[in-house]
Amino acid sequence: MTHHPGMRRAHMLAAALEAAARGWRIHPLRPGGKGSALHGERACPRTGECAAGHVKWEQRATTDPDRIRAAWMAGAFNVGIAPGPSGLVVIDLDVPKAEKGKGSSDAPDGATSFAALCERAGVPWPTTYTVRTPSGGMHLYFATPSDVRLHSTARTVATNVDTRAWGGNVVAAGSSTPQGAYTVTGDVPAAVVPAWLLHHLLTPTAPTATAAPLLIPGQATRRATAALERETAAVRGTSEGGRNNRLLAGARSLGRFVAWGEITRDAVEEAFQAAGETAGLPSAECRATIRSALDWSLRTARPREAV
Repeated sequence: MTHHPGMRRAHMLAAALEAAARGWRIHPLRPGGKGSALHGERACPRTGECAAGHVKWEQRATTDPDRIRAAWMAGAFNVGIAPGPSGLVVIDLDVPKAEKGKGSSDAPDGATSFAALCERAGVPWPTTYTVRTPSGGMHLYFATPSDVRLHSTARTVATNVDTRAWGGNVVAAGSSTPQGAYTVTGDVPAAVVPAWLLHHLLTPTAPTATAAPLLIPGQATRRATAALERETAAVRGTSEGGRNNRLLAGARSLGRFVAWGEITRDAVEEAFQAAGETAGLPSAECRATIRSALDWSLRTARPREAV
């Protein structure tokens, strides 16, 4: 990977054009980051594309080579893919973070969880366009039927398995963060999403006592898990302009369960981080907001017996 600014910009432009040539709508991300480099609603100039009102990054994502070249002339931006408008659903197989004081997490990684889903469905691991992430996880790209509109999810499919579709953002191959680069490991066309997986994604998770837990068994009480599912879903569904406030309120509401020992702080931070990024917030902003909210809750939480 080259570090010269001009060469780096050329490298990222090539990655952007390659993704667009596949028919995927792309937009610039902050250099070395995951957040969109396009202006947000608060900074919207209300001119050009936004003359009639703010146009979100997902709507502004494009496959137009001329627009892409013009955008990347301004800097060595990472490349973001808007999977929904691109007719994609991307399965994000994450690697669990080690808990503080432990060498590794006891949670299965996303690849293990996804392999179990494949085994349950009686099918082999699908062959499709695949990208390795800096953390060691994987992004599996699938084409969606034209009459199906899937939304992004976080930890509802299986442990450490997220999905990126409408409302979600995917960092494209060729991009890099301080943790490393996104590299293609399966350079084949994106396969049509398998019927068994599509059925799984279209079937809402029922909030019953027998429903699969959001988190690692034994690490959270049922009511803490239900609260986390409810609050993270609210964050994912919040539109631009109120996302940070909703993230702050949601994380604060879960802080009491952390204080009472009903759920681990790491689990809460991880779930809200995924929800915030799915909603379009920059990764660093999510981390700072979640940390501030939980610190406040832990300082002010009333004893469980007093509630």
